[in-house]
Amino acid sequence: MTNTIFVRDVMTKPVTIAKSAPVTEALDKMLDTGLDPLVVLHHDDVVGTVSRQKIVEKLGAKHSSEVAPTAIHVSNTIDTEFTIVYEDQELDVLIPLLQNQAKLAVVYNEDHKLVGQVSYGDLLAKMVPEGNLSSVTDPHHVIEAGERMVHLRRKMVDEKIARYVVMAENKLAGLVSETDVAIAITKFRETVDDRHQEHQVRNILIKDIMSSPVLSVEANSSVNDVVSKMLAKNISSLPVTDNGRVVGIVTRESLIRAL
Repeated sequence: MTNTIFVRDVMTKPVTIAKSAPVTEALDKMLDTGLDPLVVLHHDDVVGTVSRQKIVEKLGAKHSSEVAPTAIHVSNTIDTEFTIVYEDQELDVLIPLLQNQAKLAVVYNEDHKLVGQVSYGDLLAKMVPEGNLSSVTDPHHVIEAGERMVHLRRKMVDEKIARYVVMAENKLAGLVSETDVAIAITKFRETVDDRHQEHQVRNILIKDIMSSPVLSVEANSSVNDVVSKMLAKNISSLPVTDNGRVVGIVTRESLIRAL
C-alpha cells in the first residue's frame, strides 16, 4: 500500500471555452464556476487559457472602446503559454508549478489527450498549509470607495494587482477585483451609446462595482477554517482583520505558495 498522491487523484473535469467564443461567454462561465482561467479549445485541441486579467486588459483598452464586448473573441485574449502535467505524475511535480504563478494546470493522459485540470481550489481541497494564518497572509492593497473605476483598471494592469480592499471613512467597505471590473465594463458597453462612453465611463466609482458586504476572517483564525470557508463559499480571497482593522489578505494563491 502506498501513500503517494498522483495528479489524477486531485484533478477535476476540465472547464473549457472555444477559441471562437465571445469573451462575455468566457466571463459568464468563470462567474458560474468560480474558475479562472479557463482552458481554451480549438477543434478539441488545447491552444491556451483565458483569464479575467486578460479580459479586463482587452475590454479596457482604448482601441476596444468602439467594439461591443460580444464581438471580442476569446482568441483576442488568449494566453498560449500554459502549464501541462500528466495524470500519472506524482503530485510533488505539480505543486511547484502552481506556486510559480500558474493558476491552472492542464492535465493530459499518456496519449496527450486532455483529461482534466488542477486549479488552486482542487489542490486546497486535498492539501492545507501548516502553520498559523499570519504565515499565509499577504499585504493588502487599498483603494477608496470614491475612486474612479478607470483609475483602478489602470492600476490593475500596470501593477498586476488582481484585487483591492475598499475602504470608506477608514472602515472596510468591500472588495473589488478584476471580475468586478470586467463585469462593470461589459454592462457599461452594452447599455451606453458609443458617443457617450468615453465621458460617462469616468463617472463609474469603485463603490458602484465593489463586492459588498465582504466576508473577512479574524487574525487568530485557523488556516483549516479559512480554507474551508473559501471552498464552501467559492471565493478566492478574504481580508484578515484584527479588532476590526484590516491587517492583510489571504488568497488561494498565498495558500498554495505556503504548501
